[in-house]
Amino acid sequence: MPDLTAPSMPADATVPSPPEGLPPGRRGWAMATVLIAVGLATLDTAIANTALPTIAADLHASPAASVWVVNAYQLALVATVLPFAALGDKLGYRRIYIGGLAVFTVASAVCALSWSLPTLAVARVLQGLGASGIMSVNVALIRFIYPPAMLGRGVGNNALVVAIAFAVGPTVASAILSVAPWPYLFAINVPLGALAVAIALPTLPRTPLSDRRFDLPSAVLNAVTFSLFVITLAEASHAARLRIVLPLFAVFLLVTLVFLRRQLPLAAPMLPIDLFRRPLFTLSAVTAVCSFAAQGLAFVSLPFFFQNELGRSAVDTGLLMTPWPVVVAIMAPIAGRLSDHYPPAILGGVGMAGLALGMLLLGALPAHPTTPDIIWRMAICGAGFGFFQSPNLRALMTSAPPERSGGASGVVATSRLLGQASGAALVAACFSIEGVQGPSLALLLGAGFSGAASVASFMRLAAR
Repeated sequence: MPDLTAPSMPADATVPSPPEGLPPGRRGWAMATVLIAVGLATLDTAIANTALPTIAADLHASPAASVWVVNAYQLALVATVLPFAALGDKLGYRRIYIGGLAVFTVASAVCALSWSLPTLAVARVLQGLGASGIMSVNVALIRFIYPPAMLGRGVGNNALVVAIAFAVGPTVASAILSVAPWPYLFAINVPLGALAVAIALPTLPRTPLSDRRFDLPSAVLNAVTFSLFVITLAEASHAARLRIVLPLFAVFLLVTLVFLRRQLPLAAPMLPIDLFRRPLFTLSAVTAVCSFAAQGLAFVSLPFFFQNELGRSAVDTGLLMTPWPVVVAIMAPIAGRLSDHYPPAILGGVGMAGLALGMLLLGALPAHPTTPDIIWRMAICGAGFGFFQSPNLRALMTSAPPERSGGASGVVATSRLLGQASGAALVAACFSIEGVQGPSLALLLGAGFSGAASVASFMRLAAR
């Protein structure tokens, strides 16, 4: 039985050096609660898409209105990740994480008990806030759970769970809906969330605290800026009229300028401009956004590609999507351990080059490919993405000083959310172009983003 009463790190705001991590027994339990929570939060970003038609029919809502079940969660996430990361620096990552996990668990119960679309949308906002609390500091906590020499292993496990949860969300939703009504999609989070809270309380480390004041105006500007970005992108990708898109874009630019002007003179800004002055950090963040944009382009377009262009069934499509996450599950921990010994710039660059190759090969499939033709190409994509993610996470976190781990962790989550949102929006734009095979164009764009990510990753060798 592990010692759950081992002494925690003192809350010393002036600690200048990286932590040495938790004892091995306690480390395993602390990592378990982090992985359970981040798995649930990531899964919920994907699982609701599959259930939307069922939810809309049961609540007597139109398809257009039911989209708010997804949008409410995503907007709450993207609007609050960086403010929660800043609060983590000030109050401790442990408090923000446990608070977010508790809110997520309670909100999941409210989602399961919702009786109308408005109540479900409000519950999803609360659930998104809880997920934001989890995802804003989970990588920062890993930095204090593992010693520096093993950080790659920790972020590798985290990357493994995030990638698999994002990929298998539709399959999990379909499996649950085949035996139970839609509220069980949310109810299943309640016992798992409660278990994670019970493990977190005695095991998570207490981290150094910052004495800086929390900047509430910056938090409001951050929420408005990122919400406007997602809304504007969604409207533009669905070919909305210019009289709608242009005013939204103009307001977004204005708020962004005000936000940046407020952040520039701050020593530890909420939008971590101080960290972006570090070339390694900036290149790692750019690589992350491009990689998740490529993943979003692939995972939204491939089901349409398999079913509409290749004539495969829904069951076949699910099976054909499986090699990607399976190979990610194999490669992510391996790449994480390698990143403790070899430059993440090389590992990440090779991984993204592999993803670019895999997406090009998928886009160049023959008219009537066999199942093995598809599987080995999907496996190349999974190997590339899995080989990239863990080293890049390690590079992002280690290129920031320990006292700014919250800001770095917030950028990790924000990069993932912005990349996935951009990828999904670009797929919608590809599908709206007449005379063009939308999925094929989306795969080519994904290969382009992967190639850009590979170049940015290799550039970190010079930045060192």
